[in-house]
Amino acid sequence: MRYLYVGAIACPEENEAITAMSEVLTQTFGVPARPLALPGIDFAHDAVRAQYASISVLEMLARLCPEDAWKLLAVTTRDLFIPVLTFVFGQAQLAGRVGVVSLARLKQEFYGLPPNPDVFLERAAKEALHETGHLFGLTHCSDQSCAMSLSTGVRQIDLKQAKFCPPCLGRIAPARKVSSL
Repeated sequence: MRYLYVGAIACPEENEAITAMSEVLTQTFGVPARPLALPGIDFAHDAVRAQYASISVLEMLARLCPEDAWKLLAVTTRDLFIPVLTFVFGQAQLAGRVGVVSLARLKQEFYGLPPNPDVFLERAAKEALHETGHLFGLTHCSDQSCAMSLSTGVRQIDLKQAKFCPPCLGRIAPARKVSSL
């Protein structure tokens, strides 16, 4: 059997979010999510931007991905970016094995608002589905309620549901059957 790993990158304070992400992935993909401790990503820090380069993080994850991994989704509290964008909520190899989600901009506090744990956990689950969807070859969906809908801001995440629309779910159905092998 192959496993879906959810790896924490030095963020033990976010166990509740990692659990919520693991649960939605287990429910959606029908395979238990296994925890995995991962090293820090200080090597990916860009001092000018005061952010972390997600491409470098993906390269590290590809080297550390367990042999029995079906997919590996890493979770960090660090703010991520790619060179052409101000920030990213996450990034994943399209139809690949590794992806990463940043929790930094999913919290209300990031925007100067009071904490709202329920909103935070819901956003984390949606982003876990989104990045894992990319790992299964899904591209951005035009259905704004689908977890695969493009989000360039947190309000777009809030409009999504923590599930795939029927066409996107249908595209991953063959992969879900392979997971039990």
